[in-house]
Amino acid sequence: MKVVLLSDVKGQGKKGQVVNVSDGYARNFLFPKNLATPADNQIMNELKGKEEARLRQIELEKQAARDTAEKLKNVTVKIKAQAGADGRIYGSVTSKEIAEQLAAQHKITIDKRKISLADPIKAFGTYLPEVKLYPEITGKITVVVSDK
Repeated sequence: MKVVLLSDVKGQGKKGQVVNVSDGYARNFLFPKNLATPADNQIMNELKGKEEARLRQIELEKQAARDTAEKLKNVTVKIKAQAGADGRIYGSVTSKEIAEQLAAQHKITIDKRKISLADPIKAFGTYLPEVKLYPEITGKITVVVSDK
């Protein structure tokens, strides 16, 4: 008997999967505990619709990430920092500061955890940190650190 799992069942599958189980297992265990429902045409159509909606949502998220990556190519974030006598910055410029300045200067909101710095920025200059927008989509942002 084909059933659609309503929750994860050990040894059978994950929620939303269509699995083939014996009639007795379905009638005596899965159905009474509301772990599964028979896989009829209506349920199969609902699953197909949910899968299409999920794929469409993923495609929209990828497109938004691509658009953001295109915007980031032309963006320069200027950060002003205080320097000591030897010309080095007090502390360092973090991804949090970069994300805040990006939002303030260009109205682009990116989570600070998506900005990856190879090393902490501790000197004046221009840097190109990578921004991970989606698993396969990354962008680069230009960060200019200067004194006040």
